[in-house]
Amino acid sequence: MDSRKRQYENNKLQKRLRHDTGRAIEDYNLIEDGDRIMVCMSGGKDSYAMLDILESLRQKAPVKFSLIAVHLDAGLPGYPENLMPDYLEAKGFEYLIVKEPVYNIVKEKIPDGRNICSLCSRLRRGILYRVASEVGATKIALGHHREDALETLMLNLFYTGQLKSMPPKLLTDDGRHIVIRPLIYCAEKDLVRFSALKEYPIISAELCSFAANRQRGVIKEMLKEWEKKNPGRLEIMSRALRDVKLSHLMDSSVYGFRDLKAQASDSSEET
Repeated sequence: MDSRKRQYENNKLQKRLRHDTGRAIEDYNLIEDGDRIMVCMSGGKDSYAMLDILESLRQKAPVKFSLIAVHLDAGLPGYPENLMPDYLEAKGFEYLIVKEPVYNIVKEKIPDGRNICSLCSRLRRGILYRVASEVGATKIALGHHREDALETLMLNLFYTGQLKSMPPKLLTDDGRHIVIRPLIYCAEKDLVRFSALKEYPIISAELCSFAANRQRGVIKEMLKEWEKKNPGRLEIMSRALRDVKLSHLMDSSVYGFRDLKAQASDSSEET
């Protein structure tokens, strides 16, 4: 591919990601005038891309909002301490690095490593919610994308017997925070390409020996195979999450099946 064509494809990719993110923001009112968005930086491709895309939208948006990038250093062995702050500093972002001994706490509570991810996730979430209050954030942005939502849908369907996924906008249980997912319409393959284009300094997930979720991995491979055999299937599934027909499901707590009555025929209209 020559340089002009490569540049054209790169520009098209960036425009598509900005468009998909902007559409999600508009559809769900994710960002409002005066918002201070806490962008949660995990060190993976998605969070880097989210920060870049939100910044590009911020510069042209009709509403005024600000961003603060927050990264949690959980004390993992071999963690590259300077990688994230050096990047954020060089790019000129407002940021905060939060250091908490999450890894040691989890290892102490669950020394054999069983169910370690659940506790680690709860601890991280609690820390981020606390920090959101401390920095005056009105929204907490997470970098989950389209495939994350579909994998969660299938995991709940297959393993918990629930029809639910990742919402684009969530009020926390205590009612104090709004969590948003601006990349929820973005395809993972686009984010992979965008990350390679930007050459982000990725923090390896392999730093945590318990990071792999076997069930999610199986679902991820299944969805990839479906998409390979039938291109476009994942986008169709994503649209299904936005077009729910409660009357054609079976949950009587959200649809009044018991009260359904046929309308009496009007004898005056009979011939």
